[in-house]
Amino acid sequence: HEAAGSFVWMCFGGLGIGLGIAYVFLKMHKILPTDPNIDILLTFIAPFSMYLAAEQLHASGVLAVVTGGLFLSYRSHDFLSSASRIRTVTVWESFCFLLNGIVFMLIGLDLPEIVSGLGDTDIYTAIGYGIAVTVVLIIVRILAGYGALITTLIMRNFITVADPQSPGWQTPLIIGWTGMRGVVSLAAALSIPLTLDDGSPFPQRNMILFITFIVILLTLLLQGLTLPFLLKRFPPVDRDFRRSAKEIDYDILNNLAKVAIDKIRSDYADKVESFPALKDQLQKYENQLSSSEIILNYEEYRRIYIDILDTQRSWLINKNREELLLDENIIRKHLRLLDLQEERLNMKG
Repeated sequence: HEAAGSFVWMCFGGLGIGLGIAYVFLKMHKILPTDPNIDILLTFIAPFSMYLAAEQLHASGVLAVVTGGLFLSYRSHDFLSSASRIRTVTVWESFCFLLNGIVFMLIGLDLPEIVSGLGDTDIYTAIGYGIAVTVVLIIVRILAGYGALITTLIMRNFITVADPQSPGWQTPLIIGWTGMRGVVSLAAALSIPLTLDDGSPFPQRNMILFITFIVILLTLLLQGLTLPFLLKRFPPVDRDFRRSAKEIDYDILNNLAKVAIDKIRSDYADKVESFPALKDQLQKYENQLSSSEIILNYEEYRRIYIDILDTQRSWLINKNREELLLDENIIRKHLRLLDLQEERLNMKG
């Protein structure tokens, strides 16, 4: 009973602590007079606070960080400015890439010590345990996918707004096969303490780390390498989305233009003539709705636009070199704006 209670507290306690601290940081972002630099700093402090608080209360620090991070990410548009969001995404993408490399490098460096710490267990036996755990994980995930499908098919008979279409038998198989393990599983294993409260070594810690390493390696190689073949052999049928991703993308862009036009005409119609910039923006949205060249010849349009941006960029750089008394920060600002325009163009493509 004590072990079961401890396990429940580790899981649900970690979830609760992560959500609670994430909510505190959300309020801090809203109340404090922050700028993008401070916002990024707070996003770095938040996960460490969640982890340390959860571990101090004998809950799962990893679950606390994952839960709190998902909550803050979901609510980011409520408390972060557009500048903070753009810079935060850029910083965290680079930082996550670095962390992934560091974590796997650490497990590689520790692997000889982990293997030597297996004790009386033969390494081939430990590898067998890892293979067995991997097989069980894959089978359980696939069965859970089909169980969810069967439950959905049964429950939709009692829900009037349920989708009457079946997702097909391929979908649970694909979902089950995409359960590759990675840095989160490794972080959970590495978070196991070295010793118990009485100072004795944590039992089978090296075995857990070794099995985790084998599971990650096998799922990344086996499932990761065979997933493209599986998708071609058993393509999942999504009957709700018969259009291509690009068609849906352009449809969303056109609808965003319609929303903007309706907003301008309903709330700011009297200001269109007095604000030329607003009038130009309205014209831009209207042209977007009536133009088809961006769909038919987008790649050529993109190439021309990038060439124009490169020319503008060269002019700014030469301007900065020629006029020594010119404030360089102004040039950098306009170079940054050109970079954002090019990135926006790439995201559309």
